Amino acid sequence: MSGWFSVRPSCPVCHFRFDRSEEGYFVGAGCLNLVVAELVIAVALLGVLALTWPNPPWNAMLYAGIALVVLVPILFFPLSRTLWIALDLTFRSAERGDDTRPQDPG
Repeated sequence: MSGWFSVRPSCPVCHFRFDRSEEGYFVGAGCLNLVVAELVIAVALLGVLALTWPNPPWNAMLYAGIALVVLVPILFFPLSRTLWIALDLTFRSAERGDDTRPQDPG
């Protein structure tokens, strides 16, 4: 995977490895992305409902909700991976070898 959805293997300045070499390391980032996306969608739709009650624009809410369901997870995905790395470093400090360059495959 490369481009928009990928995270660099290491920092270009200090060479800190972003992938902590554990299988499934970024599953937590996917979960974080899902939770944030659901919260954004719920708050947005409930906010529109509260502001327009007793005559909420149901069709507009439906179409805006569909757009949010598609766009929020896509746009938040790179940030969720970065936040996951930051959370991991908060609770599990850097270890010896985390600042080495990953080996090139092949």
